Amino acid sequence: MIDLRLLREDPDRVRASQRARGEDVALVDALLSADELRRSSGVRFDELRSEQKALGKLIPKATPEERTELLRKADRLKAEVKAADTAQDEADAEAKRLLLMLGNVVHEDVPVGGEEDFVVLETHGTIRDFGAEGFEPKDHLELGEALGAIDMERGAKVSGSRFYYLTGVGALLELALVNAAIAQATEAGFVPMLTPALVRPRAMEGTGFLGQAAENVYHLEKDDYYLVGTSEVPLAAYHMDEIIEADKLPLRYAGFSPCFRREAGTYGKDTRGIFRVHQFDKVEMFSYVDPADAEAEHRRLLDWEKQWLTGLELPFQVIDVATGDLGASASRKFDCEAWIPTQGKYRELTSASNCDGFQARRLSVRMRDGKKVQPLATLNGTLCAVPRTIVAILENHQLADGSVRVPEVLRPYLGGRELLEPVVR
Repeated sequence: MIDLRLLREDPDRVRASQRARGEDVALVDALLSADELRRSSGVRFDELRSEQKALGKLIPKATPEERTELLRKADRLKAEVKAADTAQDEADAEAKRLLLMLGNVVHEDVPVGGEEDFVVLETHGTIRDFGAEGFEPKDHLELGEALGAIDMERGAKVSGSRFYYLTGVGALLELALVNAAIAQATEAGFVPMLTPALVRPRAMEGTGFLGQAAENVYHLEKDDYYLVGTSEVPLAAYHMDEIIEADKLPLRYAGFSPCFRREAGTYGKDTRGIFRVHQFDKVEMFSYVDPADAEAEHRRLLDWEKQWLTGLELPFQVIDVATGDLGASASRKFDCEAWIPTQGKYRELTSASNCDGFQARRLSVRMRDGKKVQPLATLNGTLCAVPRTIVAILENHQLADGSVRVPEVLRPYLGGRELLEPVVR
């Protein structure tokens, strides 16, 4: 959630942020009114409670005649205090409800617009000219099936559409990617983490995934648990309700977890292969930092992602994501998009988001610097979303005979193997 002081002191900035996101601007004024009612009802309760305490001190000293009147007044005050307490609770709950609906305030440098209004910041690597090499590239599914690496048919038979099996070298390739990603993150100072896939509602709500993103979250109603769509959720909640000493920051974690997404609203989109699926594994970087260091940490996360994709020898571009595509929690987001030859375009592989104090306020994660206690900043960055990375590797490193060259960075994790070769059937 945003800082209420910012809302009170600069509501126009919050209105502009809502407008840029394509969200309801009227929510800002409704929250301002609710906040004012919350504060005034709190003042009213305190006044009545103070009057009640003062009256309580007078009653023992009063004459019998005075005591009768004071007791009648005490009864009236008791009812008023109770009503004021209820009004205070209701006003507080309404202000909190509205506050949780409000997205993070976007960074002033974020391009305004929707999904297609991003700005390209950098381009890396060289796109292969398959025509010059004398063959037409195959897509990742055709390659994966020939390699004995991907089985969509049986995935659909067992679990339905957008599910799959990684088999043989496909499974080995995933394990190689995960191990290589964790090794890079560990070398950079991240603590490796295996995180829960099921979380309680507060963890999911606290990270901002029960607002506009709720339609893509799997909910186990009987147990009131949520399946995470990213290990960002359990990593953000790891220090929930804690105060961290400033000299312990930054805290950096690299989480590996299964991820589950309903992919609502994507009917007919990316239905072939494993680019957009309901279940996948991912290595996620997560940082807790001093708010003053948040923008610098954001750039560091991006640099680690660029290092990863460069090591995989993939052509990619870095984009500054537009306001309407940020998600509720991020004030700014950079995506790295890899070139997918058979699609003839760049597609998202990694993402780095600066959430400032938005998640920390919702999850009550604070830092103490001397006597000052305040929300810290959280940031997250995808290092390796496995299926999409496999898509990019298979398509970009394929050879004319249907084999796939293994990037050097992965070879130690594949027993030194330099090629993935088609299975003889």
